[in-house]
Amino acid sequence: MKRYLLLTLIVFLTYSFSHAQIRSINFDVVSNEINSNNPLPAEELFFINGVIPSGIDLVRLDIDRSRKGSGSTETYQWKRAFDFPVDNYEVLVSNELRSNVNYDLTFSYYSRASDEQLEVVKTYIKQNLISYIRANMEVTASGIKTYQSDAAMMRQMDQIIVDGLEDYRHFLGRDFKGFSEIVRHKLEQKDRLKLRRARFNVLGRNKDDNEKAAYANQYITELIEVVSNETDQFLNNSLMTLVDIRTISNYPTEKKPNTLPLNFGYGAIAMRRDFTSTQYLQSPYVGLSLPLGNKVFQKFLGNASFSTGVFLQNFQISAGETVSGPVVNRPIYAGLGYQVFRVFRINAGAVLVNYQNTNTNVNENYIQPFVGASLELNLWLGLKDRRR
Repeated sequence: MKRYLLLTLIVFLTYSFSHAQIRSINFDVVSNEINSNNPLPAEELFFINGVIPSGIDLVRLDIDRSRKGSGSTETYQWKRAFDFPVDNYEVLVSNELRSNVNYDLTFSYYSRASDEQLEVVKTYIKQNLISYIRANMEVTASGIKTYQSDAAMMRQMDQIIVDGLEDYRHFLGRDFKGFSEIVRHKLEQKDRLKLRRARFNVLGRNKDDNEKAAYANQYITELIEVVSNETDQFLNNSLMTLVDIRTISNYPTEKKPNTLPLNFGYGAIAMRRDFTSTQYLQSPYVGLSLPLGNKVFQKFLGNASFSTGVFLQNFQISAGETVSGPVVNRPIYAGLGYQVFRVFRINAGAVLVNYQNTNTNVNENYIQPFVGASLELNLWLGLKDRRR
């Protein structure tokens, strides 16, 4: 028993230590090579490091599963801490990659935008906003007519900001959240402006007409001012400008070997049938477990399994009789299992036994519930290449 416990402890510690190490791979920006042209690590966390080019303060990494579309993109980034001089960056890929699958990697390098660059992008965005507002508003005799709803104008003005900053990132990682309720209320204000004339010409035919035109244009000018102020407020923060992009397409991950979990354990059943009292029977067993999922990506289903196997010994009841099983002359079990502490599995299910009925003197098969606990070892298999 002591040897069994010692062996179990050694296996558990070895397994835990082997999974505690986080690998680190290198990306060479000059040759555009990663991990020395070896496959990427799969089903585990790993670091990607590289040399920081001169003037770069932010490195962004996008990992996208090839042919899966942008919805599967995972983004990581490294940012220079204050003004501390460093020569290398390192990012942790915290979402494990799948085994034997190809990925696209995009490395984007940013530097701090200069005052001239900030002024250019602010001017460009504000001019687009002004043009959009004036193109979608018309002064009429009854008020101010818009060609879009207020909600649509808010969405499209938000998109103008996003499109204008396509090659920029905030150093603090903040994204534009959209124009505020102040802009929304200002847009709604136009519906309360009353210009009560059946015919109206902004050039004016009399003093009253010119006053109304000036009043309507004053409203548009105020709306532009509110939008411009919020734009300036957002763009006055520190911006990073895109300097260069390095792309690696359709790059493979390593192929993890297929494994088949092998269980060695001890189980017990409670059997009543035609005995004078309930018989509690126990025996060691060996079997296989088929996981219901990949534990790296589905923890619960990955630890759960369908388990089956045979007991190594027949059961002995108190009267000295033997309870065996069909086919292999040993009790056969099947059920569900759940892995705990990485190397142990708890099983519960049913066992098929064979016993001679004392009333009919005929051997009959019975199904009895059972529970068991086992030590689990992975059997490495060279099965056919299969992409998951």
